[in-house]
Amino acid sequence: MSSSEWIVYATPKGGWIAIIYALKNIITQVLMAGSFAFLFPLSLDKYVRLLGRKKRLRAAGFEVVIIISSALSIIMCSFFSSSLFHLIPLNLGILPLFIGMLYGGYKSGLPLAGLYLLCDYFSNENWSYSGAILHTGLLFYPLLVWMSPRFRMGTLNDKINKLWVCLLPAMLLLTSSPIIEDPNLSFSDAGPLLMFLFYILITVFAGAALIYMIEFALEKLLLTEQIKGISEKYLREEEKLQQVMDVAPLCMVSVDTEGRVTSVNEMMMGLFKSRSPELTKNDILGQPLSAFVDMDEEDYIQSRIAQALNGVKMDNELIRIGSQIHYTSTSPLTNSYTGEILGAVLVIQDITELERLRTELVNVERLSLVGQMAASITHEIRNPMAVVRGFLQLMKEKSPDSLDHYYRIVMEELDRANGIINDFLSLAQNRIAEKEQWHLHQIINDLSPLLWADANLRGQTIELLLDEQVPKLHLNAKEIKQVLLNLARNGMEAMDEKGKLTIQTRFRETDNTVELIVKDTGVGMSKSRQERLFEPFFTTKAKGTGLGLALCLSIVERHGGKIAVESEEGKGTTFIISLPAAES
Repeated sequence: MSSSEWIVYATPKGGWIAIIYALKNIITQVLMAGSFAFLFPLSLDKYVRLLGRKKRLRAAGFEVVIIISSALSIIMCSFFSSSLFHLIPLNLGILPLFIGMLYGGYKSGLPLAGLYLLCDYFSNENWSYSGAILHTGLLFYPLLVWMSPRFRMGTLNDKINKLWVCLLPAMLLLTSSPIIEDPNLSFSDAGPLLMFLFYILITVFAGAALIYMIEFALEKLLLTEQIKGISEKYLREEEKLQQVMDVAPLCMVSVDTEGRVTSVNEMMMGLFKSRSPELTKNDILGQPLSAFVDMDEEDYIQSRIAQALNGVKMDNELIRIGSQIHYTSTSPLTNSYTGEILGAVLVIQDITELERLRTELVNVERLSLVGQMAASITHEIRNPMAVVRGFLQLMKEKSPDSLDHYYRIVMEELDRANGIINDFLSLAQNRIAEKEQWHLHQIINDLSPLLWADANLRGQTIELLLDEQVPKLHLNAKEIKQVLLNLARNGMEAMDEKGKLTIQTRFRETDNTVELIVKDTGVGMSKSRQERLFEPFFTTKAKGTGLGLALCLSIVERHGGKIAVESEEGKGTTFIISLPAAES
């Protein structure tokens, strides 16, 4: 445009209209360039969603987002481009271009620069090589690429300053291009000059605003990823903690401050299901713990939970629930920073089996004591007793017959003491006696005449139920006879007249064992007596030693078998001896 054309254009008559028109075009360009502030976060969010939750935004992905957002903004600015007072092209695509090159480096800068130059070529009717250099900021492209690595590592203020270092000279060059292209051009009105200044300033501040929006979007993305990472880590840790709780051999349940269940492990679920098989974990979570415990336990559990919620920790309290024995522990759950009580945890450990093993250990210790006693006294007592008994027999032959009754009583007591010593020796026997192939029925038949004679004297009967499928076993016949004789006589002594003793055998193919069953119709026994039945020296007989059943247990265990007792008061007692059929 010549100087005369510029003077005509800038006459007072059309000056204000031109300024308003220019202001509208500038604002339109600012809005188009500002679309980058919306396109970038949107593209970033879509790209992250495509990556999936387990992947992070990489450098290559970030460059793709920058190129797409900048390219769309450049195209929109070029589509709505115009000219300012018909002197300079009004196209703020330079703003997303510069920002894209600073953030993306040469990988993003080269395609964006090519796009911007191409758009400038098609949108500018008076395009020229010199004009392209002045209007597109081409001279600053190398500087932008060089500053890109330092730009990305800087703070928000550093990034805005680096953008201004490049953008401000480019805008000054752009607005002074009419004078550079036409040195004869003169300005007779301050309005256009102020508009040029406004154009520069709003571009610079719009650039700062875009940088701020980009950094805000990146920070938001970073915080979102951190929150997702923390959430995923929390869920993983919670899952691992639940797995640890599930495999722990303890019943564990936690509650909140209102006593509602927040977590429960598989062992505790098993305890709940033993009472209500239809229960599921979802049925329990969020419900009061008191709704899932027995009435007998409710007051106890509630008091322990209440104490824990008040900050009281109680460990290893022994309670009995039915036939089972439990250790219980309660502890408050607190915030490690504030000390605030968040809930409580109840731990129940079933020690029924442990108590049974402890009882058996006591029995073993008693048997060991018996063995030590037997080993130490047998030679010291048996020999003097044999001498005493021999002299009593000689004295009996030389004494009158009126004293035979007294001699018989003394000798019977000596024989009884000798029998007790023999029982001691049998209990102390740790090595297994020699075994041979024996049929259990042959041992029973050998003893049956003796048992029948004893039963007839008592007015009782004996029933034999022998399974023909029972195979031969590897046994010590003398010891098995002693077991059968002890159990049969115990049964007879527990019955009144007309009592019935049943001796039965049966073969169990499922576990390849033979069972010897001795059943009486006597008075039976209580649970407490059954628990102590095989303890040495425990007896219910007036003249018993308490060693008979302990001896039977020792013999059966030496044969690799087991003894079980089934009894109910008033309905008799059944002893079941299980012996392995395949033992060699």
